[in-house]
Amino acid sequence: MRVTVLADNNTYIDQYLLGEPALSYYIEDEEEKILLDTGYSEVFLSNAKNLEVDLAAVNTIVLSHGHSDHTGGLPFLLKMPELGKAKLVAHPDAFEAKHAHNDEIGCPVSKEELNEKFELILSKQPVMLSKHLLFLGEIPRYFDFEPRYAIGKTKKGGVWREDLLFDDSAVAAILRDSLFIMTSCSHSGVCSIIEHARKITGIEKIAGVIGGFHLFEESERVQQTIRYFKQNHIDRLYPCHCTSFAVKAAIHREIPIQEVGVGLTLEL
Repeated sequence: MRVTVLADNNTYIDQYLLGEPALSYYIEDEEEKILLDTGYSEVFLSNAKNLEVDLAAVNTIVLSHGHSDHTGGLPFLLKMPELGKAKLVAHPDAFEAKHAHNDEIGCPVSKEELNEKFELILSKQPVMLSKHLLFLGEIPRYFDFEPRYAIGKTKKGGVWREDLLFDDSAVAAILRDSLFIMTSCSHSGVCSIIEHARKITGIEKIAGVIGGFHLFEESERVQQTIRYFKQNHIDRLYPCHCTSFAVKAAIHREIPIQEVGVGLTLEL
């Protein structure tokens, strides 16, 4: 299995790829080609071309949640005729309107438009994406140090209410005797995401984690997160996107982390 980062906040020195405050992964599981999130713009398409990644081969598109920095590339995928038979997997709430900071921050494409192009699979329950890849569905809270908190508002049933991001999910790669977790923003809490993956698969060992941890300042939550990583012997960490330098440094003091940038390829 191979994972390639097509969009992230960071780029590598001397590789001349494009970065943006967003995320997109291209995942290859034998014959299955899966796109997890689409970034904020067409940047993921430009990077895919330069990395010689053929997005026309994608079988399944997965959305981690409905924010525009993860769904902003969808309008460009709608223009690709080769993807007419692709599946699109997401939580049912991912396409609800979202508003924060006096701006629309939700998916730029309606569920109805997407349904005309793709086979929509909207589920709060886990969904097998391929032989070894699992969409985790809605993530319960497992730890008190990872409380849900609202980011703006969402419109559901015609009513605006605080958005607790119940649509936030992730993907687990099921390896021989372990799991490799691919998060995007971890609004549900990175430790809760890992714990949920362990619970629904019955696999305890975590081979590694890549993704945004949605942690910005050193805090008790960060210390508890580090403690969880250490207690569970999770030492292959690739924090990116919405993980600040301060938090990366705090983790690195305890567990050496790996650098992430556009073009990173992981062999699992």
